[in-house]
Amino acid sequence: MKTTHTIFFQDSSNLDLIPSKTIDLIVTSPPYPMIEMWDDIFSSQNNAIAKALNKKDGHKAFELMHKILDSVWDEIFRVLKTGGFACINIADATRTINSNFAVYSNHSRILQYLVKLGFSILPEIIWRKQTNAPNKFMGSGMLPAGAYVTLEHEYILIVRKGGKREFKSNPEKLNRRQSAIFWEERNTFFSDIWFDIKGTRQGLIDKASRDKSAAFPFELAYRLINMYSVKGDNVLDPFVGTGTTMAASMASARNTIGFEIDNDFNESIPRIKENIIDLSNQHMENRLKKHLVFVDERIASDKLLKHKNIPYGFPVTTNQEKELILNELLTVEMMQDHSMEVTYSDHPQTAFCRKDFLS
Repeated sequence: MKTTHTIFFQDSSNLDLIPSKTIDLIVTSPPYPMIEMWDDIFSSQNNAIAKALNKKDGHKAFELMHKILDSVWDEIFRVLKTGGFACINIADATRTINSNFAVYSNHSRILQYLVKLGFSILPEIIWRKQTNAPNKFMGSGMLPAGAYVTLEHEYILIVRKGGKREFKSNPEKLNRRQSAIFWEERNTFFSDIWFDIKGTRQGLIDKASRDKSAAFPFELAYRLINMYSVKGDNVLDPFVGTGTTMAASMASARNTIGFEIDNDFNESIPRIKENIIDLSNQHMENRLKKHLVFVDERIASDKLLKHKNIPYGFPVTTNQEKELILNELLTVEMMQDHSMEVTYSDHPQTAFCRKDFLS
């Protein structure tokens, strides 16, 4: 029976609570500098930001907001283990100040600072946010030299601290193999452009929290966690918000720690307990069903799958998938210290052990 723990620090951004070199992966989305909905949260930490905005000095406000984020990037470099990854979801901002419409390039400003800290910069992912806005174009529309390209994408910056992570002991190697993703998933996950991310919070939180936050989709966090960590790893979100990273970590059998300075979100994290078992297991079932569809299509087209997954008994494309197993989430218990303890099954669901593949 596998067990993980979820820890949430309310009303806090004090990453000093985390010992150095204890975190395997960071998946987070900070407040976006120069997006108006976050002006107050930045200004509350440095009154000079509000003054700069009042004086219509966008460039100064932009830099002061990033100075606040810089202090967090300092800490994530400290707490990450050597070989650990940080995945930062960020969007550039557009804003009109003194009648001058301009882009404030948040992603490039963050990358510049991460390089100074000593991170290795890896290829980034661009994902397209779905929008239902019928009038999304800015400027004069059909008239030349007056319209602006609409920003419909966000960035996932991916950086690593130090060299490549090593798995030396036999238990470490086995856990890595059991944490594998399917070959066909790899082809989608490791593309640098994601068009297929859908949904937002999938019932994890209430509408009021959704409207206040700009939380990324559950699937986005879930993919990154399964791409850049293994089961039992420690996953940190220093801007936890509504708790999407924490929920995706729980669904992936990882330990998770979250910090949030905005106390308006304090009630969101405990609510994860109400839905995470169904959400996690449904997500796992969907992954297995998609794989079985993939297998049937390959067999129908006379394309051989040379390997067999041991826990489930169905064919897989590569030897690296032979020990892959998705752990069903069994229980979530709220502890006295307000953390959550999560237990998982070590055995595959029998519904996905296809008898016709076992002969």
